[in-house]
Amino acid sequence: MYKQNIYTISENKALTKDVYKMILEGDTQYITAPGQFINLKLEGKFLRRPISVCDYDDKTITIIYKVVGEGTKQMSEMAAGMEIDCITGLGNGFDISKSENPLVIGGGVGVPPMYNLTKCLIAAGQKPTVILGFNTENEIFYEDEFRALGADVIVATADGSYGVKGFVTDALPQNYDYFYTCGPMPMFRAIENAVKTSGQYSFEERMGCGFGACMGCSCKTKYGDKRICKDGPVLVREEIIW
Repeated sequence: MYKQNIYTISENKALTKDVYKMILEGDTQYITAPGQFINLKLEGKFLRRPISVCDYDDKTITIIYKVVGEGTKQMSEMAAGMEIDCITGLGNGFDISKSENPLVIGGGVGVPPMYNLTKCLIAAGQKPTVILGFNTENEIFYEDEFRALGADVIVATADGSYGVKGFVTDALPQNYDYFYTCGPMPMFRAIENAVKTSGQYSFEERMGCGFGACMGCSCKTKYGDKRICKDGPVLVREEIIW
């Protein structure tokens, strides 16, 4: 179930050169699983902007977004105290009941939803290993926050400027019984060729409506067409047609 409400921005700050953290105050009751997203309405823009939920509690929603176009540039210029129209509770989120020693993999702007997922996995008594992938050291964010949860954290940078040199697949541990991942499609394809277990992929996709009405983000699976915004963004490995 999803709900449209007005939220107040309590914080909006840069984490890196072009990655920002925004905290919204308001009703969070419709967020029910890690990996769900919200849809933001921006003044002067026809389509809403879908942004994954990094974390939430009973009063606030934390999102992390990268400035890549006019919409996210406009978001980066919004100040504390301003109000924003959001639809919350969108998407299916991750199923955390599948493992004991899961592998959590986030790449770039796919990192944020993995934070609340990791928090939920640890709260459920699981022992996740987290791999965060970035291009270079100055793009890294939230490493300390993941470590503060108590997770084992590995950082990989493509240029070798920090942590493991290479991609997330160059940092895979030996022992894990399931995986969860969010990031760009090239990373997904590399993971699909490298992982040994079942798992869940959270897809990034351009969306028109965000709640399944327009069919603009449909994709083919082994069980028929699915909408990334409504039936996803999380899909199980075994159902995906690459």
